[in-house]
Amino acid sequence: MAEEKKVNIDYRDPESLKYFISDNGKISSSRYTRLNAKDQRKLTKAVKKARILGFLPFTDKHKVEESR
Repeated sequence: MAEEKKVNIDYRDPESLKYFISDNGKISSSRYTRLNAKDQRKLTKAVKKARILGFLPFTDKHKVEESR
C-alpha cells in the first residue's frame, strides 16, 4: 500500500493553504485536493479563518496589473 501524505492544515501558514485555493480565490473541491471529508472540512475552516484574520486575501481581483 502507498503511504498517504500527511497534510498540515493550519490557518497560520498561508503558504501551505495557497495550494488549495484557485486563481479566483475559490477553495478547491475534495476531488482535486484528494482529501477525505474530515480533512476537507478542516481545510475549509482554516482557509476561512485565515481570510478573516488577513493572512489570505478573499480574491486576487485586488491586484493591479502593470501596463506595458
